[in-house]
Amino acid sequence: MSRIAAIESLQWPHMPRTLFVQVHSDSGLVGLGETSEKTAGTLGALHGTLAPLLLGQESQDIEGLWRFVFDNLLYHGYSGAELRALSAVEIALWDLLGQEADMPLYQLLGGKVRERIPTYNTCISFGETRDYETWRQGDAGSLAKSLLADGVRAMKIWPFDTFSEQSHGQYIEPAALERALEPIRRIREAVGDEIEIGIECHFRWNRVAAERIAQALEPYDILFLEDPLPALHIDELRLLTQRIRIPVVGSETLMTRWQVREWLVKQAGSILMTDPLWNGGVAETRRMAALADTFGVPLVLHNLSGPVCHAVCLHLAAHIHNLFFVESSRALYREAFATISAYTPLLENGSFALPQGPGHGVRLRVDTLADPSVQRQVSSGQGLAVGRRTMGDHWEREDIR
Repeated sequence: MSRIAAIESLQWPHMPRTLFVQVHSDSGLVGLGETSEKTAGTLGALHGTLAPLLLGQESQDIEGLWRFVFDNLLYHGYSGAELRALSAVEIALWDLLGQEADMPLYQLLGGKVRERIPTYNTCISFGETRDYETWRQGDAGSLAKSLLADGVRAMKIWPFDTFSEQSHGQYIEPAALERALEPIRRIREAVGDEIEIGIECHFRWNRVAAERIAQALEPYDILFLEDPLPALHIDELRLLTQRIRIPVVGSETLMTRWQVREWLVKQAGSILMTDPLWNGGVAETRRMAALADTFGVPLVLHNLSGPVCHAVCLHLAAHIHNLFFVESSRALYREAFATISAYTPLLENGSFALPQGPGHGVRLRVDTLADPSVQRQVSSGQGLAVGRRTMGDHWEREDIR
C-alpha cells in the first residue's frame, strides 16, 4: 500500500481561477487533481486543514479518507473552500489509483454505458478564441455558424444578465427583454434549428421576472433555462418549473448529495447540474447522479476549468446512466489546455471521445512544471492523523481542529 508523502499546489498566472493539486505517493507516482474559483481560500484550506489529516495516510483508501476529512469539515460548515480542496485531492487520489492499477478512471468506477459524450459549448473567451465578445457584440449568428463548422451542436449564452442589474433581478422591462432576445433571434435566423440553445441566468432573477423571460423565450425552442433563481429558493423554483415549458437546470451551487436531496424531493428543476471540482469529487458526483436517477432526473456536468476537470467529466459521463450533457468551452480546450498539458480533446458531431491512459489521463507538461512563473506550495512530512478514520471527540484533538 502506498502512502501520501506530499501534497503540492500549482497555479499559473495566465489561469488564475484554476488550482492544480498533485498528491505524491511514497511509491513515486503522482496523482493530479484540480479545482477552480476563489483559489486563495482553497489554498489555505488545502495546506492548513487537509494536508495535516492526509499526509502519511494510505492513498488507496479514498472513501475512508474522504469521510474522515469531511467529518472534520462538518464541525464548522463544509461547503466552500474546504470542499473545493477536498474535491481536488479526491480527484488526484483516483488518478493515482488508476496509475497504480493501470486502468482508466471510468473502468475503476465500474465501466462505461456510452462511448461518446454529448456536449454543449458555453460561449466564453480565452486566448484567440473570443466567443463571448462575438455573441455579446451582435454577431451571434456567425458564432453559431462557426460552432457548427467545429462540430458543436449546442451552445449556451446569457443575454439577460446585464438587464438584472438596475432592478437587482426583481423586474425586467419589455424594452430590455427585446434587446436580450436579439442574439437568440440572430442565431435562429442564421442556422435555424441546426443548433440547440441553452440560456444561463446565473441566479439573478426572482420568479416573476424569470416567468416573463421564459414566456418570451418560448418561440425559440430553448434547450434549457439554467439557474434562473438562487438554488436556495427551492419552493419558488418548484413553482417556476411547474409554470413554464422550458426545462429548468440547477445547480452547480448545491454541494454534495445532502444539498441536492431537497431540490430533488421538491422537484425544483427538470435537470440537475453539478461540478466534480466543487461538490466533493468523483465519488460524490457518482452518488449525486445515482440519487437524481432514482427521481428520473438527468444530469449535466458543469465543466469550465482546466484539462483535469474536462477529462474527469468525460470519464464520469461515460459511466453514469442519466447523463444529459457535459458542458465544455472550445475557448478552453482549444487554447488553455495546451498551455498546461498535452491533453487535446477532439470534438466530432457534437460529442467527445473518452480520454486515453490510466487514471484520468491528463499529465502536466515537464516544461510547464519548470516554468518560473508557477506559484508552488508543498506540504510534506509525517502528518498528524496517520491511521485515524474517525474523529472521536473533536475538542480533545488539538492537532486536527
